Amino acid sequence: MGFSVHLNVQLKFYNLPNPFCLSASPVGNCYEMCARAYRAGWGGITFKTISPNSEKIDEVSPRFNELSKEDTPFVAFNNMEQLSERTVEENCADMKRLKEEFPNKVLIASIMAATEDGLTKLAQQVTEAGADIIELSMSCPQTSNAKMGAEVDEDPELCKQLTEAVKRGTDVPVIAKISPNLASMVPAVKGCLAGGADGFSLIDTVRSVSNVDLEKNVALPNINGKSAVSGLSGKAVKPIALHFLQELRSASGLEQLPIAGIGGIETWEDAAEYILMGATTVQVTTAIMQYGYRIIDDLKNGMMHYMEEKGVDHLSELVGLANKNVVPTSQLDRDYKVYPKIDWDKCIGCGRCFISCQDGAHQAMGWDDEKRLPTFDKSKCVGCQLCALVCPVGAIKLGLVEMKPGRKGDPAEVDASSQRLHNYDSAED
Repeated sequence: MGFSVHLNVQLKFYNLPNPFCLSASPVGNCYEMCARAYRAGWGGITFKTISPNSEKIDEVSPRFNELSKEDTPFVAFNNMEQLSERTVEENCADMKRLKEEFPNKVLIASIMAATEDGLTKLAQQVTEAGADIIELSMSCPQTSNAKMGAEVDEDPELCKQLTEAVKRGTDVPVIAKISPNLASMVPAVKGCLAGGADGFSLIDTVRSVSNVDLEKNVALPNINGKSAVSGLSGKAVKPIALHFLQELRSASGLEQLPIAGIGGIETWEDAAEYILMGATTVQVTTAIMQYGYRIIDDLKNGMMHYMEEKGVDHLSELVGLANKNVVPTSQLDRDYKVYPKIDWDKCIGCGRCFISCQDGAHQAMGWDDEKRLPTFDKSKCVGCQLCALVCPVGAIKLGLVEMKPGRKGDPAEVDASSQRLHNYDSAED
């Protein structure tokens, strides 16, 4: 390594050894779990959300379901998990023990309550237990109370009031967790800022019904013949989270907010995408549920090698670099055209590109019956790249770049790094 790269994150209210944290969920449910995560090397922990009278919570069984593609599980993960079912006193005792044993590690306490007084008291309790930061959870899709669940974010004034309630009970920074079940996050975020929020985390799970049992006529998971709308996480929600990150980073006055990105972060590449889109830290749950706390090594090592490759020594230099390149569709370059290139050594003659182009695109892909191979008619191609996306063996890549006839531009200027990020290889005609 020609120079030293630094994964530490320094914000006005905390310093993390790396940007990777546990999100408020079953993966941070008690002292034993959080201690193991700290020892594994996670930068911070968000303790599972606690609430008054949490010991009265009665979970369902089963409470999880997943969407998979072929042999890859957890493309999306559905859960009916609620808040911590342990008492406030038990959770605070665990947090106090964690801070005593790991005084230099960041501990985030996630809290939720149905009343302002309840939030103020909870904030006092977790502050006394040693929480470095309080996360105000206002976004759980499994909670039906109007002052506790995802409905809170629909009312900016209520967001303000609840944030103020937490601030009255603590002197530590308060971050608000925002629901993705909104047309726009900006009003909710501005409401929280008016109430004194110091930062934000997003997104929480997305309201969903993931599967339906065709024989029993019940959505999954099947709980004695019934089911319910619940929360979706995993890879499938990453595009939604990145969209909301972009929305906040491009909103006037919100460009510099400290934001923890959440949703479908499984690899260092996922984390890098979040950071490039404006996240200052990231939080993980679903990937830990699949592979365990050990993935922190992969996340840290991958990010450090990426930074070295980019010539970046501080992670903060990457934050938000991609935001300026997301523009309204009216501003996109309509002169730019990329044709596909077929690697005939890889082509297996399956016909996927032909079928997709004929029935879903512009009929540029034909079929040679004798050779049992696709053909390509450039005059019909619009450069949509559907053929490359459906090819099961990667035989079709981004190929020749041209400008439309009579229009200006340099076709040699191709963003190869963007292509590589999306698993395409730059190729010359």
